[in-house]
Amino acid sequence: MSHTKKINGSRRQFLKTTSLGTVGMAATGGITTNLLASGKAMAAESSTVMSAAHWGPIGIVVENGKVVKSGPAIEPTIANELQTVVAEQVHSDVRVKYPMVRKGYLENPGKSDTSLRGHDEWVRVSWDKALELVHNGLKQVRDSQGPSGVFAGSYGWYSSGSLHASRTLLHRFMNLTGGFVGTKGDYSTGAAQVIMPHVMGTIEVYEQQTSWEMILEHSEIVVLWSANPMTTLRNAWTSTDQQGTDYFKKLKESGKRVICIDPVRSETCDYLGAEWIPVNTATDVPLMLGIAHSLITAGKHDQEFLKKYTVGYDKFEAYVLGKAEDGVVKDAAWASQICGVPAETIKQLALDFAAKRTMLMGGWGMQRQRHGEQTHWTLVTLASMIGQIGLPGGGFGLSYHYANGGVPTATGGIVGAISANTSGESGGQTWLDETSKMSFPLARISDALLNPGKVIQYNGTEVTYPDIKLIYWAGGNPFTHHQDTNTLIKAWQKPDTVIVNEIYWTPTARMADIVLPVTTSFERNDLTMSGDYSMLNIFPMKKAVEPQFEAKSDYDIFAALSKLAGVEDKFTEGKSEMDWLKGFYQSAYDAARKNRVVMPRFEQFWEANQPITFKVGDKAKQWVRYAEFRADPLLNPLGTPSGKIEIYSDTVAKMGYDDCKGHPSWMVPEEYAGNTTAEAPLALVTPHPYYRLHSQLCFSSALREKYTVNSREPVLIHPDDAQARGIANGDIVRLFNQRGQVLAGAVVSDGVIKGTVALHEGAWYDPAELGTAEKPLCKFGNPNVLTMDIGTSKLAQGNSPNTAILQVEKYSGEAPAVSVFSEPKYTTA
Repeated sequence: MSHTKKINGSRRQFLKTTSLGTVGMAATGGITTNLLASGKAMAAESSTVMSAAHWGPIGIVVENGKVVKSGPAIEPTIANELQTVVAEQVHSDVRVKYPMVRKGYLENPGKSDTSLRGHDEWVRVSWDKALELVHNGLKQVRDSQGPSGVFAGSYGWYSSGSLHASRTLLHRFMNLTGGFVGTKGDYSTGAAQVIMPHVMGTIEVYEQQTSWEMILEHSEIVVLWSANPMTTLRNAWTSTDQQGTDYFKKLKESGKRVICIDPVRSETCDYLGAEWIPVNTATDVPLMLGIAHSLITAGKHDQEFLKKYTVGYDKFEAYVLGKAEDGVVKDAAWASQICGVPAETIKQLALDFAAKRTMLMGGWGMQRQRHGEQTHWTLVTLASMIGQIGLPGGGFGLSYHYANGGVPTATGGIVGAISANTSGESGGQTWLDETSKMSFPLARISDALLNPGKVIQYNGTEVTYPDIKLIYWAGGNPFTHHQDTNTLIKAWQKPDTVIVNEIYWTPTARMADIVLPVTTSFERNDLTMSGDYSMLNIFPMKKAVEPQFEAKSDYDIFAALSKLAGVEDKFTEGKSEMDWLKGFYQSAYDAARKNRVVMPRFEQFWEANQPITFKVGDKAKQWVRYAEFRADPLLNPLGTPSGKIEIYSDTVAKMGYDDCKGHPSWMVPEEYAGNTTAEAPLALVTPHPYYRLHSQLCFSSALREKYTVNSREPVLIHPDDAQARGIANGDIVRLFNQRGQVLAGAVVSDGVIKGTVALHEGAWYDPAELGTAEKPLCKFGNPNVLTMDIGTSKLAQGNSPNTAILQVEKYSGEAPAVSVFSEPKYTTA
């Protein structure tokens, strides 16, 4: 009976705090109050210091050298539970405590049995021994193969901070010691960031948006298309200023019409009380084409805008009307059959968008699929047909859901940051020229490791994969983030040496040969700004406690390795941690003076233990993206060859790709809701989780208790799909396809479209029988065991996790215990 209660309790909590319930209430009481303000009331032996993370500014209470409590340093409008687990971050049982080396590698460095990665024994060694192994491994590869044998792409989210940015520090070290091969693009926007420069002349996805003040004043309809900002705005690349969620609260209070187009009824949809239009996974393009057709046949497309500000619309219109190429008329009835949205709804959306000031807020999940370039290209085309680009509150925006896009940019200074380049790099341009030719799209890492020398197409060029013998990863967690985990395991066995700098025993750390223990950001000093686009605050990131166990900062690790390589003076430039921070702060101080903004000197700022907050001017509040282009397209042309929005791109057309043509179009994915099979009848979608940042904080038991079902990652399944399989709430289920299998906890809900299951990305990979089973069962529920490792197209070669089909069944027998959140056993050398 007690076991049943636990399952139901987990489910109730999940329903309460995810897409099936409401987003958290305003912070009140306890550790969710402003801890800096309440710090004076703490006991004499306590101290309260300020730091920050991706999830915002944090007050940290320390007693007797140990973190005992944390909470917001600036009270947010909506509580962010991610700010409350600093104690668990610092004192976690799953921390990497000492330098560790895989037993087989220690016995035969660089020549070990690489198939044992992930299930070999671990041996604790001294720092001197670990650094010697790293130094010798790098030297051996560079001596025999040159810089192209070293991969240090190391893409992934990292810890906030201007100095302790792991990936930048890794690249700085590599640049000084002989070079490396890196990557192009990222997992977040792999397709969009390559196609958008051809369409709009800019990368678009990481740029400031029309001010929220203009949205609240002028927009009549706000469309959240494949976006869930009440989840994703809990974090930022630097540190969230929490203003994005505040503006969405104002949007809710405004009473404006909000529409969410998504396979899942998201946290945002529920919070805003928005209209939910369920759409089949990976079918956003047909829906957009159906709306476009409805605009054309109703004569509601803005022909003047299209003529003045775009090129190539005529070719797209012919395609939509079925007068070219495939001869298929892309009307609402055609679109409805594919996307699952009723034809009348599609027609009405077209009329409403044309009649009202409409902002299309596009998310990124819909471009993380096969032919993902087409989603954002079609979205921009649809916005062009509506004709409101450059008007207050109209057009489109691709980062309202990310890092507080649209929050007006403050006037002040910008903190400096450590650079991957130094004035004294060894080797000049020689190695750089060689390895830059071999940098490959990030999403193709498994392909590159498995097929050295293979030539692939990429954005009008050819890329030849290098022969990688050594991987050094610092920051990021590819064994959670990368698609088709079982293929990655095979690929990961190819290099001779894998080195990982890590705080925790992540799935990636467990797959390494050498693991170096790293400090959390709360065991070192740093600085960060907030908001990414708003630049609203400067946060001090003060060291709360001394480094735990034998952990060192990435900076100190690479300084030590630089010393072994004879370039320590170039790496450190003779500066201490505080010297760097003073210099970064001075950059902001000098810029602020030019802007006539007063800032305290660094020493005053650091002593004050408080953020600096800049003011936002009226000009920033009234800023409208593309207003200048709209006012005078000749004087303010876009960065495209034509200077206009390229609905048809001659540049792309001349590349001759069969999977990305000259104008946006619908190309059927290999796997999606319309291409299911008897063996795999359900589509998979992988939304962002509410209680972590990708895989960060997945180790936190306090947060996992809020969402796991039967100790597993929750999977949303429609009642009809569940009933057909005899699945009830709280059941452990097995999701499987030809690529792999995972366990998850069932949440039966009408908050996911029928025919699709939703398994959140970022769950740590926890394989049973790794090394003995061909397709090990992931015990916790990482969806990338099931996703396709295939490029979006020859243009961008982005990742395609939302192009996948599978089967789900109730798990029979006793489920194996989750073990990835426990420290692995080790011996001492």
